[in-house]
Amino acid sequence: MVAIELEAAPTDPATGRWRRLAPPLLLAAGVAAATVYVHQVDPNQPGHYPLCPSYAIAGIWCPGCGMLRATHDLTHLDLAGAMARNPIAPAVLLGMVVLWLAWTWSRWTARPIRWQPGTWSPYVVGGLVLAFTIARNVPGWTWLSPA
Repeated sequence: MVAIELEAAPTDPATGRWRRLAPPLLLAAGVAAATVYVHQVDPNQPGHYPLCPSYAIAGIWCPGCGMLRATHDLTHLDLAGAMARNPIAPAVLLGMVVLWLAWTWSRWTARPIRWQPGTWSPYVVGGLVLAFTIARNVPGWTWLSPA
């Protein structure tokens, strides 16, 4: 079994909580800036963002295809549009927020995050990603395609 432990902040009391929060806050600032950019610059308009490499080279929609457009839709509070662009985008983005909150709490309290996923976890996640990739590329299943 593989144990994942995110590094806790230094326990030196002189370091201070706010200094320990610098990495998550810097990441949040960068993500916020990128999200504001995606909110302002519509990914549906050609020429603003590069094409997905898997789609540009092989014509295959990868699991991430449509993620920028889904994020754009979510910043405009259009959940239906986000689900149409990439059905897993809201769940992935919510999961990233939850992980960021756990990391921030870990840094604030100076306690490590302990998580021990089963040895089967990578196989399940990989299988789900592969199944989603295949399903969204089946001809006629346009409900999974980001177009």
